[in-house]
Amino acid sequence: MQTNFTPEQLRDPEIAVANQILRTCVHCGFCTATCPTFVLLGDELDSPRGRIYLIKDMLESGRPASEEVVRHVDRCLSCLACMTTCPSGVHYMHLVDHARTYIEETYRRPWHDRALRALLARVLPRPRLFRAALIAAKLARPFRFLAAGKSVLAKRVAAMLAMAPARLAAPSALERPGTHAALGPRRQRVALLAGCAQQVLDPEINAATIRLLTRLGVEVVVAKGAGCCGALTHHMGRHDEAMAAARANIAAWSRESEAGGLDAVIINASGCGTTVKDYGFMFRAEPEPWRTQAARISEIALDISEFLTRVGYRPTREPPGLTVAYHAACSLQHGQKITSEPKALLRAAGFAVAEPAEGHLCCGSAGTYNLMQPEIATRLRTRKLGNLAATGADIIAAGNIGCLTQLAGDCLPVVHTVQLLDWMAGGPEPHAIAKARQAVRDHQKF
Repeated sequence: MQTNFTPEQLRDPEIAVANQILRTCVHCGFCTATCPTFVLLGDELDSPRGRIYLIKDMLESGRPASEEVVRHVDRCLSCLACMTTCPSGVHYMHLVDHARTYIEETYRRPWHDRALRALLARVLPRPRLFRAALIAAKLARPFRFLAAGKSVLAKRVAAMLAMAPARLAAPSALERPGTHAALGPRRQRVALLAGCAQQVLDPEINAATIRLLTRLGVEVVVAKGAGCCGALTHHMGRHDEAMAAARANIAAWSRESEAGGLDAVIINASGCGTTVKDYGFMFRAEPEPWRTQAARISEIALDISEFLTRVGYRPTREPPGLTVAYHAACSLQHGQKITSEPKALLRAAGFAVAEPAEGHLCCGSAGTYNLMQPEIATRLRTRKLGNLAATGADIIAAGNIGCLTQLAGDCLPVVHTVQLLDWMAGGPEPHAIAKARQAVRDHQKF
């Protein structure tokens, strides 16, 4: 693609990167076939190629973002299926992230949009605030008819109330800063990203991760000062907030590395993992020691499935006789290019693994997308659940809390992959398994 940035524009390192990405695109359109919004809406401007043209024109002109650009960029899920499909290696993730920052700097959104984005950016990365918000949403759910309507705001409020879980687990003490000793001789030492929203929505995911790792001889550290990875605000274009969150993690993990050494930073939410692995790029222009420390953290960041594959996961229980429909989270399969490891681990644990049709398409979660774009997200969820149910499996497994939350409620029980692996290696049976077994018994009656 030909670009027309001025020499002065190219002195901006962000524009220089955007220019390189744009010039990689050859207009082939392969990306349109795997883009969820184009598949649903059929609008060229709701495809990666169309958005690339919009972003190019916006950045080259230097004008503030227009309503049209904002509308189509906002509809992008950042699922990155286009990057898997692209034969030219266009790094769409970095381009759309820059576009979102540019939009937030130059475009004034309607008041209700600004207010909701500010609220989500404030609440979601902070577990205590998020827990309080979910309790409030649960209490407000019987009165959701008061917010009924066809306006964008009404639909978003309805989506938020619908997403609030009926029951919240108590906070887990395992997620407090501290060290969890390896059982037996210590083989490795890792830091675990305890995260933000996940520890509120399903604290058992981190508990299962710690149990499993310590049984494998791995010392697990939850570092003081580490928190949200920054992905939620990063994908909303709130650059400074995302960098502050990333900086806190880099500092916390670097201290742990200097004090006792770290073999890896383990992440069990793939959306977070994609961002942490990008810290090196995000901090490429930062002064030392941030640039070097960020690059080091990116190098040792591993999804839990990658790490378990490396250390040699082995089950200790007999096969459970269950079939798992494996949902490949976009941030895992497209963002991190991890496709085979989770399925191989599930099979090693004794599960039969079924893969749904259209496994490359997003479920509609995508961070805050299901709250900001509820209509498209609902259509994608319905499509995904239909494909998962068609596998005939007993349970759904995935490696990202957003997907688990999005897919819960109306179909098969859903559970994190690591919870199944922990169970088959000596941990407790996940609550979702009891539901799956009951469904099997009910089916056998007929």
